[in-house]
Amino acid sequence: MSRKRGNGEGSITKRREGRWMARYTIHTIEGPKRKTLYAKTRAEAAAKLAKALAERDGGVAFDASRMTFGAYLERWLSDAVRDTVKERTLMRYEQVCRLHLAPTLGCVRLPKLKSAHFQALYKSKMDEGLSSSTVRGIHVVANKAMKQALRWDLVSRNPVSNAQAPRSEDAEVTPLSRDQAKRLLAALATEGDRLEAFYAVALATGLRIGELLGLRWQDVVLDPDLSGGELRVRRTLVRTRPKREGYAGYAFDTPKGGKGRSVRFKGGTARHLRSHKARQGEEKLRLGADYADSEQVFTKEVGGILPPWEVWRHFAKLLHRSGLPTVPFHTLRHTAATLMLENGEHPKVVQEILGHANISQTLGTYSHVTPNMQSEAAERLDTVLF
Repeated sequence: MSRKRGNGEGSITKRREGRWMARYTIHTIEGPKRKTLYAKTRAEAAAKLAKALAERDGGVAFDASRMTFGAYLERWLSDAVRDTVKERTLMRYEQVCRLHLAPTLGCVRLPKLKSAHFQALYKSKMDEGLSSSTVRGIHVVANKAMKQALRWDLVSRNPVSNAQAPRSEDAEVTPLSRDQAKRLLAALATEGDRLEAFYAVALATGLRIGELLGLRWQDVVLDPDLSGGELRVRRTLVRTRPKREGYAGYAFDTPKGGKGRSVRFKGGTARHLRSHKARQGEEKLRLGADYADSEQVFTKEVGGILPPWEVWRHFAKLLHRSGLPTVPFHTLRHTAATLMLENGEHPKVVQEILGHANISQTLGTYSHVTPNMQSEAAERLDTVLF
């Protein structure tokens, strides 16, 4: 009542209770494993075995039937992501997996995942109040993970590819006005704040907070007459481990986009930087050996790295004292870009100053300035023609 096939082709036998059993071997990361299939008839068992052997011979040889999506994500992060991306990218992927993917789909077995699972996940996250950009970020990480599963032959298809991520909604940019920016700087000057130069450089150059905190004095070139100078943006301050693992450490990495840039500035910024350097020298003399000497331009009063969270807290208090609306620190970058564009600076130059990957990113982010630019261009052309 039983019949065996050749080596590697599996076998089909009839069990005492009447069911048919097909057995075959697959080779997994843990070694060879025997798999068993059951059917009511011999023809059904043969069909199931043929399908399983086809998948095995086609490369789906990993025993993923028992592996959950959560277990796979851990393997993906450790084997495919770690050491291949920047630390901050790894941390972002880990956060998405830990907060969004694993809690909802982590218990589902890898081959059982369907596009509907991810579609339902996106909808639930939107219903929870997450922004469309955050949910799109979840989609990107899930898609990367399942693409790797496909390359590793753990699944026969990528279920994320047919899931529809929410449409991206551009966040509204609300920069400070020219008068508000001046009021902010005036408040710093009146108080003699030690971070006055920090905010002046931020507004004059549009550097990201990590780029500002990553500046070294060797990256600063002041013209002899203080008529201007140049900042060489070569690194950025990044967090190296999540807060959930204890106090967050910091390290220096290449700027966003992987390459540096040079940013020119004029006399006002140059004078702020010269005064700041003199103040920093006084702090070193006053503290002596207790000063944590470093090559950083912007540090704590006792030296050493100035963490971003201290800047955010200082900025919030500064806005309150100045009677300005509560906005994130990144608003200063938007303010710098908006003021440059409003003053007639070419968008290509603004793109290079900000370090955007392409000019479309600059124009898309600051589209609120475009109508004024068009009006001014039309007025100039009208003057030439008529």
